[in-house]
Amino acid sequence: MTTTLRPSGPLQQTTAGARSRPYEIRVNSRRAGSLLIASDTPFGPTVGEIRDLDVDGPDRRRGRATVAALAAEEVLRGWGCRRVRVSVPAASAGGLRLAGALGYVEYSRRLAKALPAAAPALSEGVLDRPMTPAEYALWSATAREVYAAQWTGRGMSAEAAHAKSAADHRALLPRGPDTPGVTFSVLEAAGTPVGHLWTAPDEEGCYVYDVEVGAAHRGRGYGRDLMLLAERVALAGGHRRLALQVFAGNAPALGLYASLGYRPTAFHYAKDLL
Repeated sequence: MTTTLRPSGPLQQTTAGARSRPYEIRVNSRRAGSLLIASDTPFGPTVGEIRDLDVDGPDRRRGRATVAALAAEEVLRGWGCRRVRVSVPAASAGGLRLAGALGYVEYSRRLAKALPAAAPALSEGVLDRPMTPAEYALWSATAREVYAAQWTGRGMSAEAAHAKSAADHRALLPRGPDTPGVTFSVLEAAGTPVGHLWTAPDEEGCYVYDVEVGAAHRGRGYGRDLMLLAERVALAGGHRRLALQVFAGNAPALGLYASLGYRPTAFHYAKDLL
């Protein structure tokens, strides 16, 4: 029996060159599943994604997903893509095995935590306060550059990365620190600012967009206090769940989040198309 992909909808293409098309997984002429193949707009047309790969129940554990993923990679090569990304739910044991078997490497993961009923206490001598307008102006300028650098480090051109940084910050913070639902906080220890926090609502409840301990104050447990502060902010906003994204190579952060009860909800993988 032959497993193939068959288009199930028209090819969509933007003026910037990004493409997407839905496909059915077919075993001979019989439908066995579906997926969506797309070139990833933020990176331009040379990075693709395989999305929503799903094999119908009776056809699972027969290698259909493996063949479909490899066929999707061939489609992306034909589109001129040099890299492919996939996101796998943490609960999908089969999806995680498949990603590993096909040579995908994790680059980040999304973590989440169900919040306790009572707000946690910060360490003795540690307080929080709102970020001042002057602090926000400095943070904003730095954050845009750091965010752009993260994207250039993942293969995006400098011009595209700076444009994306500006556009994403405008979308998330149309009114700066006065954007509804957004909270910018500064953590102080003995009256000295030691770190900052940016949170806002998202589809899971509350999301940590930025958390950082100042370089001169690291290694003293302030990262834990900032995350406890994030819980306090989320609970004060009526949220019962807190989520964030972390890069796979950030071992100290991964250890901290695990110790605080965060668990993965999705893994993000990528590999080069040779």
